[in-house]
Amino acid sequence: MRAVLNKVQRNIAAVLIALIIGTLLSPTVVSYADNDTDKIKQSIKEKQSAIDEAQKQKASLQSGLSDVKKMVADLEASKKNLKDYVVKLDADLNAIEEKIAELKGMISDKEEEIEKTEEALDEAVETADNQYASMKKRIQFMYEQGQTFYLDLLFSSGSFGEMLNKSDSMESVMAYDRKMLEEYKATAAEIKELKEELEAEKIVLDAAEEAVEQEQAAVNELIATKEQEIKVCEADINNKSAVVKEYEAEIAEQNATIAALEKAVAEEKKRLEQANRITYDGGKFKWPAPSYTRISDDYGNRIHPILKTQQFHNGIDMAAPSGSPILAAYDGEVVAADYSSSMGNYIMIDHGDGLYTIYMHASALYVSKGQTVARGDKIAAVGSTGRSTGPHLHFSVRLNGSYVSPWNYLSS
Repeated sequence: MRAVLNKVQRNIAAVLIALIIGTLLSPTVVSYADNDTDKIKQSIKEKQSAIDEAQKQKASLQSGLSDVKKMVADLEASKKNLKDYVVKLDADLNAIEEKIAELKGMISDKEEEIEKTEEALDEAVETADNQYASMKKRIQFMYEQGQTFYLDLLFSSGSFGEMLNKSDSMESVMAYDRKMLEEYKATAAEIKELKEELEAEKIVLDAAEEAVEQEQAAVNELIATKEQEIKVCEADINNKSAVVKEYEAEIAEQNATIAALEKAVAEEKKRLEQANRITYDGGKFKWPAPSYTRISDDYGNRIHPILKTQQFHNGIDMAAPSGSPILAAYDGEVVAADYSSSMGNYIMIDHGDGLYTIYMHASALYVSKGQTVARGDKIAAVGSTGRSTGPHLHFSVRLNGSYVSPWNYLSS
């Protein structure tokens, strides 16, 4: 994209140099004092061509700008999607962290239970061991004393009842020892089993905690990856935005250049118009029919020779031989060289400042519309075309849209 922009910039630079140096600052610019209209027209043509080329370059820039702006819009959308995804990951991470905290709490509770169970187990084992030791001592004592111990115990009794009581008490003590030992053994076994269950549960909780922590690490890694992608996306956006600014700056410069050229063209057209503008300087008209013999009909009210009614005659009729020359009365531009049923072949010349001359009933026309003529140039031949009673020149003068007397302008 930047290579395309650089290429467009080089093209624009070449065009601008050609425009500004070649047409605006060139020493060959036309001299308006000499009214060199051909050079003015050529200068205008060159500037217009330069404007067209600049417009093409501007269109190319605008097309490129549209493409880059679309890229920026796409990147902005991607960036938003990434940020939305990171927000979702953050929410997931929060849930995972809450789950980890919950598991840690459960593990802590389980560890506390195991600790208490171990203490109870130790106490049970210690009690059982103590009971077992006491019982062993009594058994050992009785074994060592042998049968004499029982005989002494019996004969030392004051009565038969006392003897029986002592014998029963001894049996009770031994039975109690056996019972307590069995109970302590059973309790120790239960506590040991409970401890094993708690430790198994702790193993499960530890495994769950490890799995959740791995999930947490994975989410953290994914978030880091997406945040890096966002940074890359933002860098792309910044780069594309810089290209957009360059395009916009080039387009602004192009617009300024085109505007300057258009202004220059408008000024040259205005000067061309002024150079070509016809201005009547107040000079006297040349007699338009030098071969005339007489004035057959004058300017003003008259009886129309064909209609036989009184009408206003808007010019003067100069009787002259057919084919004799008709001259331009003054400098000007031919605005009409045509035929009508009433005027016949006619010519109309613009002398500037709203002043026109009209030449009617010609047998031939020697000039055409748009042609510039000078005072005394041969423009037509006398004839009798249109509504005419014989060969003559009908010569009229109009000023600001109204007929006026030709005698006000004709030289004597």
